[in-house]
Amino acid sequence: QVQLVESGGGLVQAGGSLRLSCAASGRTFSRYNMGWFRQTPGKEREFVAAISWSGGRTNFADSVKGRATISRDNAKNTVYLQMNKLKPEDTAVYYCAAKEDYYSDYVNAWGQGTQVTVSS
Repeated sequence: QVQLVESGGGLVQAGGSLRLSCAASGRTFSRYNMGWFRQTPGKEREFVAAISWSGGRTNFADSVKGRATISRDNAKNTVYLQMNKLKPEDTAVYYCAAKEDYYSDYVNAWGQGTQVTVSS
């Protein structure tokens, strides 16, 4: 089972940028499709972005499309989420996720989350 650790969260002003990283343990990272989700208190965890195991396929939530980029480095067992033009509504805990099936709702492993706070 892969284990995930996010980093890179913090406080940023609206309009700014942030890059989140998710480091995975284990030698099977390249087999997993990876995703980013976010959650605010009292709300369901929502999808943000996904990238296939090869990096050849990506998807984004409408709310971040055009402002976010997801990438991965299989040699470093790391997936990244670059967020630009941040808005206060992007404030959330961001979670990294590993999925064997790109299109399935089932997540094989979650990270512990990293807080992103965007001030207006």
